[in-house]
Amino acid sequence: MAKATFGAGCFWGVEELFRTTKGVIETSVGYMGGTLDNPSYQDICKSKSGHAEVVQLMYDPDIITYSELVSVFFDNHNPTELNRQGPDIGSQYRSVIFYQDDQQKSAAEDAKAALSASGRFKKEIVTAIEPATTYWPAEEYHQKYLSKHGFSSCHI
Repeated sequence: MAKATFGAGCFWGVEELFRTTKGVIETSVGYMGGTLDNPSYQDICKSKSGHAEVVQLMYDPDIITYSELVSVFFDNHNPTELNRQGPDIGSQYRSVIFYQDDQQKSAAEDAKAALSASGRFKKEIVTAIEPATTYWPAEEYHQKYLSKHGFSSCHI
């Protein structure tokens, strides 16, 4: 198995997307990319810790490649929105790929460049590509939220 970490807005919908993707074995929502140790959801909501809401997943690279996961990521949110997705506003909702190694970094950069060159979006792709830092799991009530509560509970 391999690990991947993506931030694309509210983590509830992003987790459900990846949880139901063939080849993804396990998902977890949490926080990455900030300066505060063991942040809480309340810390993240204040947009002062620097963390993004992320989905960390384990996947089987024999079933789905990292590049395919990056495509799923780009196909399911607006990568031109800086620090927001839909009605959710703040740096915690930023579009970001946290890479685990140089191969993931290269795949993410190549995908972003290809998407930029495609003309699909009129605005600049603002997705950040950053090295993975400490992953802090979110509170239990956030885990698999939409599979527990249904899609009417989130803005997807």
